[in-house]
Amino acid sequence: MRIFFLLFFMGFVVSCDDDIVIKPSAMLRLEYPVASYKEAGANCPYVFEKNQQAVLQKKKNCWMNLEYPAMKATVYLTYREIENDNLDSLLYDAQKLTYDHTIKAEAIFEQPRVDSINKVYGMFYMINGDAATQSQFYVTDSINHFVTGSLYFESKPNFDSVYPAVVYLRNDIRRIMETISWQKN
Repeated sequence: MRIFFLLFFMGFVVSCDDDIVIKPSAMLRLEYPVASYKEAGANCPYVFEKNQQAVLQKKKNCWMNLEYPAMKATVYLTYREIENDNLDSLLYDAQKLTYDHTIKAEAIFEQPRVDSINKVYGMFYMINGDAATQSQFYVTDSINHFVTGSLYFESKPNFDSVYPAVVYLRNDIRRIMETISWQKN
């Protein structure tokens, strides 16, 4: 019986000589369409160029939502009129909202925007990590108009998973900041 068991075991070990193939790790490849832009924001104190992939929803007081259905993301735009020297409080609120995410953020990068010809001044914040938002910005003419924007996804924050969409949408946000112009009151 022992000899039979030993021969069976030896035959089993010798017959299993398939080469082990280690598969390379795969990465998800997400591709988004090339962005094309058109003007948005008519009948408001500001206009800008938006990606045609985004669906614009106008809210009261010229607040707007730019929804990206394919990415399940929204850029929320908030307009405030500067009055009674409230620029400092508006700037403070915009910066505080961004830096409230430091608990979950790995890093926050600032990119200033200065366009003295068109009177557009602002800051673009790129938030890396599992924070609720990955990008925020504000722009102002420092006299009459103040616009803030925040990017949110309809999912639990996981920066690694949403990173390709974040890069795409950050380019759209830059385009908004670069093309925003103020309308005459």
